[in-house]
Amino acid sequence: MSRIHVIDQHNANTEQQELLNAIQSQLGMVPNFLKVFANSPAALRAFLGLHGIAGEGSLDAATRERIALAVAQQNECQYCVSAHTAIGKKAGLNGAEIEANRAGTSQDAKAAVAVKFAQALSEHNGDVTTEELAEVRAAGYSESDIVEIITHVGMNVLTNILGKASQIEIDFPKVELALAS
Repeated sequence: MSRIHVIDQHNANTEQQELLNAIQSQLGMVPNFLKVFANSPAALRAFLGLHGIAGEGSLDAATRERIALAVAQQNECQYCVSAHTAIGKKAGLNGAEIEANRAGTSQDAKAAVAVKFAQALSEHNGDVTTEELAEVRAAGYSESDIVEIITHVGMNVLTNILGKASQIEIDFPKVELALAS
C-alpha cells in the first residue's frame, strides 16, 4: 500500500485524467510511480518533460537504462530496479548485463565508464573528481554526453526518492534488491 495517494481514473480530476490518459496512450499502461506523481500535475508535467527531452539526447536507450539500473540499485529503490530491469530488457539488455549494471559496471567497456561515473555522481551528490571526468572523456564521451549522464542521474535519483518515500506497489515483474553472488 502506497504511503502517498495514488491517482487513477476513479479519483482523478480533469487535469490529472488528461495526463494519465496521455501516458496510457503512449505506454499502454500508467506505471504506479506516475500515478503518485499525478498528485501534482505540475510535478508530473515537469518529470514527463524532462524525461522526454532526456530521451532525445545522444545517449542510447541501453546506456540510459544501464545508468538507471546502477543508480536505482545504489539507492536501494526496489520499485526502480524492477521497472528498469523490465525496461532494460526491452532496450536490449540481457540478464548478465543487467546484473553488471546493478553492480556498477557493464560488459561493454565504454558503457562501464558511464555507469561508474553515474554511480560517483549519485554517491557524491555531483562532487566528482577531475580524474573521473577525464576518464569519461577518455572513454569517448563528449561534453554533451557528460551533461546527459548527469541529467539521467538526477532524474533517476528523483524517481528513486519518490519510489522509496511512497513505498508504492511494484507493478513490474518484481526484482529483489540483493544481487546474485
